[in-house]
Amino acid sequence: MQLKALLKHTLFFVALLLFSNCKEEKTTKTEGKVIVSFKKEGVLHLKKADSDSIIKTLDIEIADNDYETQTGLMYRTKLEANHGMLFIFPNTDYRSFYMKNTKIPLDIIYIDEDKSIVSFQKNAKPFDETSLPSEAPAKYVLEINGGLSDEWQLEVGDKIEFDVLN
Repeated sequence: MQLKALLKHTLFFVALLLFSNCKEEKTTKTEGKVIVSFKKEGVLHLKKADSDSIIKTLDIEIADNDYETQTGLMYRTKLEANHGMLFIFPNTDYRSFYMKNTKIPLDIIYIDEDKSIVSFQKNAKPFDETSLPSEAPAKYVLEINGGLSDEWQLEVGDKIEFDVLN
């Protein structure tokens, strides 16, 4: 009789141990996953320098503080073709970006205080920590999907206009 009771308790303990281990394993698999989604904070128009005609209109996120400018589009798994991130700096200076923790290829567009494009870094490679500098001082930087600046035929001298949403 005591042997039966001991076996029942042992089986119950083993089953409980196995069940709790399986449950623990499932929760640890989802930990550490970073999901960042797009939040529309403004609208930006890309315009041809010679005709002032609109090339493209984008919904933008704005990075205008230290944390946002350091994080940028890191950890994103996608960026829609009509989306971008506009970095707004307090001053005009030579800028340099890199692709640390950035999962998608980007075109990095450097823009001066008059809102004219001064240089590009096209098709920046995901996760590449190589410095991607501007060729002239910039106050703004626009990041879009890699290849779009060529597809839209953007050139040095083209302009931007943007409105920030409240």
